[in-house]
Parts: sequence; structure tokens; C-alpha cells
Amino acid sequence: MTALPKSSSTHMTVDEFLAFAETAPGKWELVDGEPVAMAPANTTHGAIQNEVGRLIANALLEKGAPCSVIIEAGVIPRVFSKGNVRVPDLSVVCGDYKTKRKVLTEPTVLIEILSISNVYKTRANVWAYTSIPSVKEIAVFYGDEICADILRRLPNGDWPEEPERVRSGDARFESIDVRFPVASAYRTTDLVEERR
Repeated sequence: MTALPKSSSTHMTVDEFLAFAETAPGKWELVDGEPVAMAPANTTHGAIQNEVGRLIANALLEKGAPCSVIIEAGVIPRVFSKGNVRVPDLSVVCGDYKTKRKVLTEPTVLIEILSISNVYKTRANVWAYTSIPSVKEIAVFYGDEICADILRRLPNGDWPEEPERVRSGDARFESIDVRFPVASAYRTTDLVEERR
């Protein structure tokens, strides 16, 4: 097992963390200088993550859009950037990302799946994502009900005080011109049966 590196302070830099994460077992995030292990997702979380990724990727492919869906890639928030590498469930990147970088530098859309056990972490990540200049939309799909919260950057660059909450109808991602019925993200979960 890989041990956490010793340093003169209790905090890791992004570079120290990326070197550590390369050989450490499991998945990790760097939160305010502290490496944090990420627990494996439950099956509902994984099913929603897969469906949302598939729905977006298929729509992008159909349009011939120069965008890709990336699963669990690291991103560095602009706020406290020297001590943070957050890992959204899904990222959409438009343009060339195929480099040997260990993190995405210009994601357009970031998506999280919200579980009851990770509400605080997810909300903290959403706040951090709003500081990334390239990010136009952030979505949180709930893991315990058919619902998505979508934050969309305003024309002046600010973020709205409250997200658009979608319980029925389409989840819309205007920055990449993709929309799909929010319920389709839950197609392979028990939540669809519960709603009937």
C-alpha cells in the first residue's frame, strides 16, 4: 500500500498529490491540501453516471460536436488552486484534451451524482467548480429521486443564486446544445419503478 508522502507541512501541493495518486490504490481527491480517499460508488450512482454519460456522448456524436465526455477526470478549481484537485463524476470537454496532462484544464460542463452519503462533498465541489473560468454549466443528478439541479453561467459571467431544478421534462445543457428527458438518466435504476 502506498503511504501518504511526508512533507514539512500537513498539506500537499497539486504536484505532490498527482505524484502520490499515480501509485496510490483507489481513487483520491485533493481537498484544500488534504488527500481524501473516494469511496466506491453504489450501483444506483454508477447506473446514473453511466446513463448520463451515454446520453450526452450519443447526442454529441450525432451532432458531430468536437466535445467528449470524460469519466472521473481531475479538475483544478481557480480558488485555492495550489491545494485542490476535485474529481467530478463526468466532465464534458470541447476541443483538444488528448494530452498527457493529469487533469482537465478547460472543461465546459461538470456533472456530479448526489448520494445521501456525499451531500456535503458534492456541494463543496460544485462551489469549487464555479471558479473554473471555462465551465459554463454544472449539473447534479440526485441518487435517491428523479431530479437534477442545473446551474448555468449567466451572460455576465456570474452564477445564479439557485439552480434550475428539473424533476420532469428535459435536462438541458445549452453550452453543448444537448437535451434529454431527465427520467432517461434513471432508466436502469429502481427509481423509475418507484415513480410509477
